[in-house]
Amino acid sequence: MARFPLALLTVMHLIGVLPLIGVMHLMGVWRLLGADLPLPRVAPIYTAASIVNAADNQSGQLAPYAIGTIYGTNLAYSTAAVSPGDLQGGALPTVLLGASDTSVLIDYSPAALYYVSPTQINFLVPPDLLPGPVTVYVDVDTLRGPLIQMTLAPAAPGLFQLDSQNAVATLPDGSVLTPTSPAKPGNIIILWATGLGAVVPPVDGFELPTAAARLVAGADLSILLDGTPVDPGAIQYAGVAPGNAGLYQINLKLPLSTGNNPEIQLHLDGASSIPGIHLPVGQ
Repeated sequence: MARFPLALLTVMHLIGVLPLIGVMHLMGVWRLLGADLPLPRVAPIYTAASIVNAADNQSGQLAPYAIGTIYGTNLAYSTAAVSPGDLQGGALPTVLLGASDTSVLIDYSPAALYYVSPTQINFLVPPDLLPGPVTVYVDVDTLRGPLIQMTLAPAAPGLFQLDSQNAVATLPDGSVLTPTSPAKPGNIIILWATGLGAVVPPVDGFELPTAAARLVAGADLSILLDGTPVDPGAIQYAGVAPGNAGLYQINLKLPLSTGNNPEIQLHLDGASSIPGIHLPVGQ
């Protein structure tokens, strides 16, 4: 049986993909009580604007193998997050224990699920989909929500956020950078992102990656600190985060010239992460 990596829970809780919820969610209150599931009053309700990149809540910013979020109502009967029992062969599930009536389909292919609740779903875009127009919808016990037309980009970079102003970043020892515990110029830091596109070797479906896989050759990733691109040689690694499907890490050596709390942005394949997000750095 595949080992469930601690890193998956630790990192996903840190970046907010798995909200911290009680143990009871795994079975669902109605199932525990043996009662019939209540029928939703209406089918799932959501809009194109409420389907977003899970890292920064940008609507319409998704790519193959990106982690997305759907906000709405009537999205599930109960609340559930991925658990060891959900993994089969080391792969993320397309339905969750305790919320097995909810599924997300993208061009009629099921997405993997991280978290499901009546008002929010965190999902993984299938990596084998090609960039281009797709149809997205939520199905709850055969009640289908609206068919949303959107376009998958080759890359849709999003930095996970510690709060409304700061990106999630860590030191190699796992220490989280904060305004009161910042990095220093010259430090190596790890940025956490989603939507960075194809990697080599390619990922295998929804399996949790067990080894590093870098962005494909020719990917024009650039990192801007206060609007100035860093030397590409300072990017020591950019690719999947082993043990975490849909999550990417960027190992960056901060230039010695880095100022305090610079604004940070990612640029990749013509797409950008949102402005106004800062990196905790002090002197």
